[in-house]
Amino acid sequence: MVDFISVIIILFLVVAILAQSIKVVREYERVVIFRMGRLFGAKGPGIFLIIPVIDSLVKIDLRIITIDVPKQTIITRDNVSVDVDAVIYYRVVDPSMAVTKVENYRFATSMLAQTTLSNILGQIELDDLLSKREELNKKLQDVLDVATEPWGIKITAVTIRDVALPESMMRAIAKQAEAERERRSRIILAEGEFQASQKMMDAAELYQKMPVAIKLRELQTLAEIAREKNLIVVTTGAPGGSDIGTVAGMTKAFSKAENK
Repeated sequence: MVDFISVIIILFLVVAILAQSIKVVREYERVVIFRMGRLFGAKGPGIFLIIPVIDSLVKIDLRIITIDVPKQTIITRDNVSVDVDAVIYYRVVDPSMAVTKVENYRFATSMLAQTTLSNILGQIELDDLLSKREELNKKLQDVLDVATEPWGIKITAVTIRDVALPESMMRAIAKQAEAERERRSRIILAEGEFQASQKMMDAAELYQKMPVAIKLRELQTLAEIAREKNLIVVTTGAPGGSDIGTVAGMTKAFSKAENK
């Protein structure tokens, strides 16, 4: 009876030790093992064994983590106060360094993102902040990636999500945009007048070289006017009244055509 109880106790201890020794981690996880306080390495994914009591574990998620950087009040280089917020995407590439090199890599990355956002955006002007989002995103990503590399962190993307301007600045920008549109419309109108005057000068030179062309143009204009109901034409003519006779003849002819 005593031997049977001993066997049961031994089996129970073996099962308990195995239950504590066998560990399983998912595909997107790694476990950093410390043996007697010293770094032993990272394990996973899948099943592995540890030594109970002697080994201690820290589980790390390798999936991309998103940080919503809260709004930062930033004064740009041209002394404009704006509120800027951004989103940071990063992941752990070295679990051992993420555990041993920084106390809390999530909190440290978040704080670093806030300070970097304020430092870099404070060195540029408002126009660049509004128009060069892609360049600023890339610059922020590069700076953060270099700073977090010793922690085993990889910054995958940085996105400036919103830039909130003061009400007075928004009104000033609206006035500036309106003035710019007015300037462009005036330039386009002036260019159109210039091109029209150039064409008229070319036509005048052509008429001067070929006087018969202006006579044909006059007759074409009279024909276009004749399509209207009211056909009263006042024109200058050569001595002898030949032009007036021609116009009168055209008027009579068009009148007959309309009566028919």
